[in-house]
Amino acid sequence: MNSPVRGGQDWTDAGRLSPGGLPAAPAGPVEQVLYEVKKVIVGQDVLIERLLVALLARGHILVEGVPGLAKTLAVKSLAEAIGGQFHRVQFTPDLVPADILGTRIYHQPTGEFQVSLGPVFTNLLLADEINRAPAKVQSALLEVMQEQQVTIGRETHRVPLPFLVMATQNPIESEGTYPLPEAQVDRFMMKVLVGYPSATEEFVVVERAIGTAAAIVRIIDPEALVAMQAEADRVYIDPSLIEYAVSLANATRQPGMVGLADLARYVTFGASPRASISLVLAARALAYIRGREYVVPQDLTDLALDVLRHRLVLSYEALSDDVTADAVLQKILAALPIPDPAGRSH
Repeated sequence: MNSPVRGGQDWTDAGRLSPGGLPAAPAGPVEQVLYEVKKVIVGQDVLIERLLVALLARGHILVEGVPGLAKTLAVKSLAEAIGGQFHRVQFTPDLVPADILGTRIYHQPTGEFQVSLGPVFTNLLLADEINRAPAKVQSALLEVMQEQQVTIGRETHRVPLPFLVMATQNPIESEGTYPLPEAQVDRFMMKVLVGYPSATEEFVVVERAIGTAAAIVRIIDPEALVAMQAEADRVYIDPSLIEYAVSLANATRQPGMVGLADLARYVTFGASPRASISLVLAARALAYIRGREYVVPQDLTDLALDVLRHRLVLSYEALSDDVTADAVLQKILAALPIPDPAGRSH
C-alpha cells in the first residue's frame, strides 16, 4: 500500500533521519510535532506514533521495555511540543492512593478541610514502573482513566483535557512487583513493546548525548489538540472495517470461528468489547495522522497487536508451551479475511 499523503508530502518524512541525525522538514502540525520530538528521541518511531494515536483517540498507553530506552523522555518531549502539563509519578511499594489523586487537608485557621489535588491533574501523566505499586494504588487510577475525574471525599474534580496516562513497566524484573489488575489493564487503549535501537540509531543517541541538548519548540497548545481530536472523530470508517474489528476481538474469544480451534486451549479469556471499540478509535486517529479522512484496512492491522495483546488472558498451558499473546494474535490475523471497503475480501 502506498504511503498516504498530507500537505503534498509523504507523512513519514517527519520520521526519517537525515545524515546529520535530524528528521526531514515537517509539513502540517502533526508532522511538526513529530519533528520536534525527534530532535530529542531517536528511533522510537512506533512509540511516538502510538503516543500521538492515544492522544488523538483519548486513550491511554502501557509501555513495556527495559530501562534506558527513552520512554520517559518521549512523553516529556511530546508534552513540550504540545504545550501541555507533564507530571511524572515514580510508583513504589509504599505509595498510597492520596499520593497520586490528592487528599483533604485540615486548615486550622479556618477550621475547614481543603482539597490538595494530586499529580493526576495534568495533561500527560507518566506512571513510571506502575507494577511496583500494590493493587490498591494501581486501582486508584481506574476512575480518572475512564471518567477523566477524581472523587476526593464527597467532591468530584475534573482533570484538564486533553488527558493521557502513559504507564511503563519493566519486563525483566519480577521481585517487588505486583501484576496489574485485569480491570485496569483493559482500560489501556494500547500496550506497546519497546525494543533496543539499531546500531546506527544508537550511534546517533550517543552523539546527541555528548552534545548540546536540542530545545523543543511548542507547536500547538492543548486547545488546538482538542480541536484535532474532534477532527480525528470525523474520520470515516466503513462498516465492513468495523465488522472486521469486531470479528477480530470475537476470534480471540472463539478461535474456532476462524478455523483455529487448537488455539482455544491457550486462551482462558479473550478480548472484551472494549478492544473492538479501542481498535476502531485508534484506527481513525492513525488515519488522521497519516493524512487521510478515511480508514483503510492497514490502519487496523498495524494497530491490532498493540490494542489486543494485553487483553488476552493466557492459560497455564500457553505459558508452559511458551506461547505469547502476540503469537496467538498473529495466527488469528493471518486466518481472518481482510475486508475491502468496496465489498471484496482478500
